[in-house]
Amino acid sequence: MRILGIETSCDETAAAVVATTGDAAKPWTMLSNVVASQNDIHREFGGVVPEIASRQHVRDICGVVEAALANASLDLGGLDAIAVTRGPGLVGSLLVGVSFAKALSAARGLPVAGVHHLAGHIESIFLEHGAIELPAVVLVVSGGHTSLYFLPRPGEYELIGRTRDDAAGEAFDKVAKLVGLGYPGGPAIDRAAKNGNDQAVKFTTPRMTHPDRNDPKATLAAEFSFSGLKTAVVRHLEKRDEGATLTEQEKADFAASFQRTVVETLLKNTFAVAEAYGAKSIGIAGGVSANSRLRADAEAQGRAAGIPVYIPRLALSTDNAAMIAAAGLRMLERGAPSADFHAAADLPIS
Repeated sequence: MRILGIETSCDETAAAVVATTGDAAKPWTMLSNVVASQNDIHREFGGVVPEIASRQHVRDICGVVEAALANASLDLGGLDAIAVTRGPGLVGSLLVGVSFAKALSAARGLPVAGVHHLAGHIESIFLEHGAIELPAVVLVVSGGHTSLYFLPRPGEYELIGRTRDDAAGEAFDKVAKLVGLGYPGGPAIDRAAKNGNDQAVKFTTPRMTHPDRNDPKATLAAEFSFSGLKTAVVRHLEKRDEGATLTEQEKADFAASFQRTVVETLLKNTFAVAEAYGAKSIGIAGGVSANSRLRADAEAQGRAAGIPVYIPRLALSTDNAAMIAAAGLRMLERGAPSADFHAAADLPIS
């Protein structure tokens, strides 16, 4: 089976073709993965402008789909199904992808699966690594989401905890802007941090829960908060002489210290949850999983703890359509999807 995936939840217009292999150990293979980024368009605004994003999706989607089919050496007649992100995300952006997918489905008589964006991020791990050890705990960490999921079986996602305020990626963007590192903030901080001292600024993070010896799951540190860390950056900057600008080394030190604190928080909670739930593996997905320190520290902690850690390649970490195609195949495996769905900005995972 060959499925076309379409992703337009935010500011990337993406299309991909993924095919089944018949191999249970590596059930899917990626035939193409095309992404048209809008970073250059939104950079001057310091963040995504929803109306501009949706209009750019309209301009790009036909060309992106055509490129994905060409790269997979297919035409529309070679497709067996379609998958599209139906939420969560910016509703104007989502509508472009959903409308395109439904129209193509009706025109070609193909089944269409409406996919949850975070299910796509989770399934990117399986697309990259094949059948990982289950049960697993997966950290989905991006600009809009920082959540922990328990996966008892393939295609089942049980939410354990999430951020109570800013997502990690959102915090990266805000701090990068405060320090003067530009947009998008995640890659900017990652680059600057390589030249910085990660102990230069002592940031602290809130403790969301307290261990309960009688019921460790009931009060497990499965939730996150990053707004206080962002405020701490503001306070440190306010302590400087009025009007003083940061040197490049000071920017690097801020970036390295902030990055260290975020990564330590993410991994501390993830490994604690994995231990409490008896997970046989850990997955990390979403845009922030492209962060070099997060990847290196996660793999090192996994080796030390004796638990495998699975992270997709960079092209599958940020928003892309191959992960949506994979999630669509998972839906098809579990039952025929219905075309009776709509775009939903706050769609819950189920």
